[in-house]
Amino acid sequence: MPHHREEKRVVKCLVITISDTREVETDKSGDLIQKYLEENGHEVIERKIIPDEALLIKQAIEEGSSQENIDVILTSGGTGISRRDVTIETVEKMFDKHITGFGELFRMLSYTEDIGAAAIMSRATGGVVNDTGVFSMPGSSGAVKLAMEKLIIPEISHVVFELNKH
Repeated sequence: MPHHREEKRVVKCLVITISDTREVETDKSGDLIQKYLEENGHEVIERKIIPDEALLIKQAIEEGSSQENIDVILTSGGTGISRRDVTIETVEKMFDKHITGFGELFRMLSYTEDIGAAAIMSRATGGVVNDTGVFSMPGSSGAVKLAMEKLIIPEISHVVFELNKH
């Protein structure tokens, strides 16, 4: 029997783009997240684009985490430090458990491989809401590429395995 980290699991995902300006035609980060998931054998059950409003973010996470066909919710956008960026404040209040290593490693990789000291302003975070993995990453294509390639794709099946363990 293969070790659980070696098993290939199809992870079913909700992708949420949080932006006041993006539309379906201009949602490059959402497209990139979907591309990485599908190229690695996972499934995007639904995609949403919502404004950077705490109530709408909370509702989308609550709805997604209550659906049995959603294993992981991936959000992009609203993670900066501007007044309008409320993703992190909203999702972290909802976490049953924090996956602190996601944000820590994302910032470390951002610093060393991508943006240097500006990584201090990244507030990427991960956690669990209602037995559903939630990963919130910045909205830039570079940030999505980094998070998906280096952190999410290598561990997404393992995260779901751990969440479903009894």
